[in-house]
Amino acid sequence: MTRVAAIDCGTNSIRLLVADLPGPDDPPGAPLGDLIRQMEIVRLGQGVDRTGRLAPEAIERTRTALVGYAERIESLGVDRVRMCATSASRDASNADDFRAMVLDTLGVAPEVVTGVEEARLSFTGAVRGLPADARPPYLVVDIGGGSTEFVVGGAEVESAVSVDIGCVRMTERHLHGDPPSADQVAAAEVDIAEAVDRALAVVPGREAATLVGLAGSVTTVVGIARELPEYDPTRIHHARVSYEAVAKVTADLLARSAAQRMEIPVMHPGRADVIGAGALVLRIIMERAGMTSVVASEHDILDGIAWSLA
Repeated sequence: MTRVAAIDCGTNSIRLLVADLPGPDDPPGAPLGDLIRQMEIVRLGQGVDRTGRLAPEAIERTRTALVGYAERIESLGVDRVRMCATSASRDASNADDFRAMVLDTLGVAPEVVTGVEEARLSFTGAVRGLPADARPPYLVVDIGGGSTEFVVGGAEVESAVSVDIGCVRMTERHLHGDPPSADQVAAAEVDIAEAVDRALAVVPGREAATLVGLAGSVTTVVGIARELPEYDPTRIHHARVSYEAVAKVTADLLARSAAQRMEIPVMHPGRADVIGAGALVLRIIMERAGMTSVVASEHDILDGIAWSLA
């Protein structure tokens, strides 16, 4: 048995997965043996779209979360650790400060992965164990805080691309009102649609049979659409939601203030101010790709990072 720790540090959140890899005596296709899945909202990408730098307070919030993660990794006797840092730390001019902090806190340097590598890891994590009605080829979209990854494939990745649209970036760039004005939403729609069309010119997403959506924006929208009384990953994982339901949830979120969004039972406190933009990205992807439904997955880049340690 090999015990691994995967850390995904994105623009909005930092997440930890500690799991046991399947052993030689396990059946083919055996899943990871999860021990811990944990998430903290640290907003590492705060202001990066505007300043081009990671804010000192954002680096400190991330350091605080990593201290707790390092303690859990040590207590569980992990054999291998891999941390991947994504959009915010790709864009920042002071990424070396972030790297030094992580190495000092965790004892492992973060890998600032490219958008395409991020997409491939997300695909690997997402497509293992999909239900039978989720037919290939798949269009897997990972809607993060600063970027969105598009991957098309069946048993393996055929093509991938990353574009700079995400819930934090689009909120900071366009959705300044609380709630945002109609003009602000319209400007965001144009920006998102142009980026989605660029992505779909690279990957053949319109030819895919199934849209699989990853990350907190998607899972939150699905939880709202399902009218869950609380955030329940077991009821969200592999749930299928129609385009009409996504459009309805998106309109409702954009009409609410952040305080009103906080009243939604499945809402994470750190997501309430940016979920409108995340939902808008999902809705426009479905429109531009011609998808009538989306299958949510709680397994994503974090799982892909863990599998890469096999």
